[in-house]
Amino acid sequence: MPGSSIIEVKGLNMWYGNFQALRNISLTIPRHQVTAVIGPSGCGKSTFLRCFNRMNDLIPGARVAGQVLFDGQDIYAPGVDPTEIRSRVGMVFQKPNPFPKSIFDNVAFGLRINGYQGNLAEAVESSLRRAALWDEVKDLLHKSALALSGGQQQRLCIARAIAIEPAVILMDEPCSALDPVATLKIEDLMRSLAEDYTIIIVTHNMQQAARVSDTTAFMTMEEDRAGIVVEYGPTSELFANPKDKRTEDYITGRFG
Repeated sequence: MPGSSIIEVKGLNMWYGNFQALRNISLTIPRHQVTAVIGPSGCGKSTFLRCFNRMNDLIPGARVAGQVLFDGQDIYAPGVDPTEIRSRVGMVFQKPNPFPKSIFDNVAFGLRINGYQGNLAEAVESSLRRAALWDEVKDLLHKSALALSGGQQQRLCIARAIAIEPAVILMDEPCSALDPVATLKIEDLMRSLAEDYTIIIVTHNMQQAARVSDTTAFMTMEEDRAGIVVEYGPTSELFANPKDKRTEDYITGRFG
């Protein structure tokens, strides 16, 4: 892979109670690139994504074996604070979820709870600019975020995520609730943000993965429904010349 890696996954297994959701996943995530995770519904893509910021910890009965190294540190090692991990690995969800507060207070929220000592107004403006939203909302900062369109709400959630300067941004189907115009804006935004952040996106939309990502992981499930990574590599190669027949069958629409 070109460039250095920021995350290294080694022999990752994950269970919900007695059900094994992920089996023996090992791969590395390149720094300052967009990595897409594709595959059929139910194969564990979102579960895998949530392993990077320990969101699965919040689910009763969830447990993980193996390692997820973030800048060389195993985030599942004893004594590691999940809250600290989540401040460095931001997340944008499938459905835009702005807080029922003003646009300004949405972006400032994480800064405030982290005790930010700088100029709050400048930090909010900078985040909104990086999320390609400033020009649309600069005169509406103290209006409710809930009055924005779906696409604007999703860009606001991205601004909220990047305000606290994470190293990695996770995006779980960030465009699935948006129209094609809003989707294109989010895709353009992902490409520009990759200059400063590492982005990992789960998507059902293979055309989107082909458009925005540098590397792609194809996941499927085994007979017991445990999710596995079948193939992982540069996006252009995986789509043009898949090495595994299961990958080829999926991207050509023969299954999934």
